[in-house]
Amino acid sequence: MYYRNEWKYLVTGGELAVLGARLKVLLPLDKHQTGAAYAIRSLYFDDFQNSCLRENEAGVDDRRKFRLRLYNADPGRVQLEVKEKLHGRTHKASCLLTREECEEILSGRPPAVGADTPAPKNLLSLGMRTAGLAPKVIVEYERTAFVGRVGNVRVTFDRNIAASNAVSAFLQPRAPLTPVLPAGQHVLEVKFDELLPDPVAQVLELGSLQQTAFSKYYLSRLALPGPLAERAKEYEF
Repeated sequence: MYYRNEWKYLVTGGELAVLGARLKVLLPLDKHQTGAAYAIRSLYFDDFQNSCLRENEAGVDDRRKFRLRLYNADPGRVQLEVKEKLHGRTHKASCLLTREECEEILSGRPPAVGADTPAPKNLLSLGMRTAGLAPKVIVEYERTAFVGRVGNVRVTFDRNIAASNAVSAFLQPRAPLTPVLPAGQHVLEVKFDELLPDPVAQVLELGSLQQTAFSKYYLSRLALPGPLAERAKEYEF
């Protein structure tokens, strides 16, 4: 299975402004991006034991997450993604769902599978039937993405990260949101295959960046009202 490096950093708006000015002369924007940014809404799953949450907290190296994803709030194109992490590297497999399939999943019914069913849908269906996988939290943010062919580099700025436990609103135009990070804090992600090209590494050198194991899913669960909220106070940004 093919895994990629994925480095994450908590950054300020000022740091993103500096990095954006440097990157735009080196890397093009993602070809699917129109304008300065695009909107992402993800719906994350967990099982009846909250295994994903607990594994993230414990730093378990080999783990898997399921999510549904919308781009620019378009319910006509729902993407199912299975993201796996091993030895600090990640692998992602995905397939498209119809709106009807998504609505079935939101209602708690596993997707139907057959001989030609894509692997991500098979895995989700199995998890819902055997481990109680169910939607847990919506995570929304604005993304700016730079891409490069050398090293298959992808550098993303994720701003204004917010969460909602109103999972039934996933396909709706809006969901009630709670900010996940303090005002002015955002996330920088750097993804690449084997080696990060030197020009990109030099552009990203600010002297103040510190790599983190930040998980949007994990901190979104902590940010929302409920029994996990008190644990959010343990994190300093």
